[in-house]
Amino acid sequence: MVKEADSRDQIPGTPPSARPSGTRILVLGGGYVGMYTALHLQRRLRGELARGEAEIVVITPDPYMTYQPFLPEAAAGSISPAHVVVPLRRVLSKCRIVIGEATAVDHAKRTATFTTLATEEEGTGAAEITYDELVIAPGSVSRTLPIPGLAEYAIGFKTLEEAIGLRNHVIEQMDIASATRDPALRDAALTFVFVGGGYAGVEALGELEDMARYTSRYYHNLKPTDLKWILVEASDRILPEVGAEMGRYAIRELRSRNIDVRLETRLDSCEDRIARLSDGSRFPTRTVVWTAGVKPSPVLAATDLPRNEHGRLRCTSRLTVEGTGHAWAAGDAAAVPDLTAGSADVLCAPNAQHAVRQAKVLAANLAASLHGRPLKDYAHRYVGSVASLGLHRGVAHVYGRKLKGYPAWLMHRVYHLSRVPTLNRKARVLAEWTLAGLFKREIVSLGSLEHPRAEFESAAGGGTGRNTPKPPRGDSAPRDT
Repeated sequence: MVKEADSRDQIPGTPPSARPSGTRILVLGGGYVGMYTALHLQRRLRGELARGEAEIVVITPDPYMTYQPFLPEAAAGSISPAHVVVPLRRVLSKCRIVIGEATAVDHAKRTATFTTLATEEEGTGAAEITYDELVIAPGSVSRTLPIPGLAEYAIGFKTLEEAIGLRNHVIEQMDIASATRDPALRDAALTFVFVGGGYAGVEALGELEDMARYTSRYYHNLKPTDLKWILVEASDRILPEVGAEMGRYAIRELRSRNIDVRLETRLDSCEDRIARLSDGSRFPTRTVVWTAGVKPSPVLAATDLPRNEHGRLRCTSRLTVEGTGHAWAAGDAAAVPDLTAGSADVLCAPNAQHAVRQAKVLAANLAASLHGRPLKDYAHRYVGSVASLGLHRGVAHVYGRKLKGYPAWLMHRVYHLSRVPTLNRKARVLAEWTLAGLFKREIVSLGSLEHPRAEFESAAGGGTGRNTPKPPRGDSAPRDT
């Protein structure tokens, strides 16, 4: 594995004497695949890393990995936001973490281009780093459509910031409705439209409706029936991963809570704070949540690696990029053949269940290739899915068994508690769930955290402090999903 020193560029902030001259493994992305691959690699290459014969560099936009299945519970206040994320610098102690955004990859030259906060401040433009082995795992981004008003008024539900911002926004709308004398404003503030009937949309809607219904008891002039929740889904079913029967049960459960579930319906426009649906309905609303699917990260289009018609990297069952040496991929960015499906045309679904397992095989194969050992195929039969519909409600279809209600909700919690990385996070989440069962829910909105300098700017500008209007938030400021 030892290579002669070359004139390669430096990792930002690293002195020349500290850079090993051995094999450089570059991991683009710090999500499921990026973090788990780097974690397994630092264990398998412990000796090489200690001797300076190898180095692992992780370039990621955030210094943490977000455990996305817990976003709905974080939005509902059941889990602290800090416990939904895993700090990469602590977990990947043997790797070099660079907080930056990969913008292009030239694999023919073994170089990647990226930007950091420092390059923006310095005004030097994008930096370039060379590598010997590439693991490309940038994940996915929200898949949006050219719907009028979507970019201006909608909010996504893919990041922790969006989840916590949405919680603050929902409670803020209840504050507005409680204080206004305008019936139209009150109605719009209490109308919440969710677009997309997959996991993200259904779980976010279920948890937030549960939270808002509980919170309404502390308002003297709001009742749970005043809040209007609408789920818009373009297909004829929701939660397809749990099967048709459990999907129908989920619809019945949501409708029993006065949630308006509209199937085979699309959002045509949300301009001027009015959600216009394809069935002719129109709802004045200050809240449109977009959860209608994801697409591969745009950085894949800025590479010279082969992609399929959906923009994902063409990969082999060994998690190498097809027809390319020294390039590896898994997760949302990779089109990996599903060997358990019995057909070469079937690909592994881009979900966390495959991503975590693919990362382990990827790391093992990469280490094996460096040591001259044979590679293994990735094969994992999909075991099923679990979904939460709010507190004590859920659906599950696992190993052919179908569960609903409290048992499914409990299975959802047990499964994800077992999957959230690190013992530290498991213990903290379990402690929070235990305390939540003993005490009342938190109903506080901390929306002012999104603008921490607003009060000082108001005071410095001669305002009156807390009563001075703050900068617009997610309900009126442009939001890019």
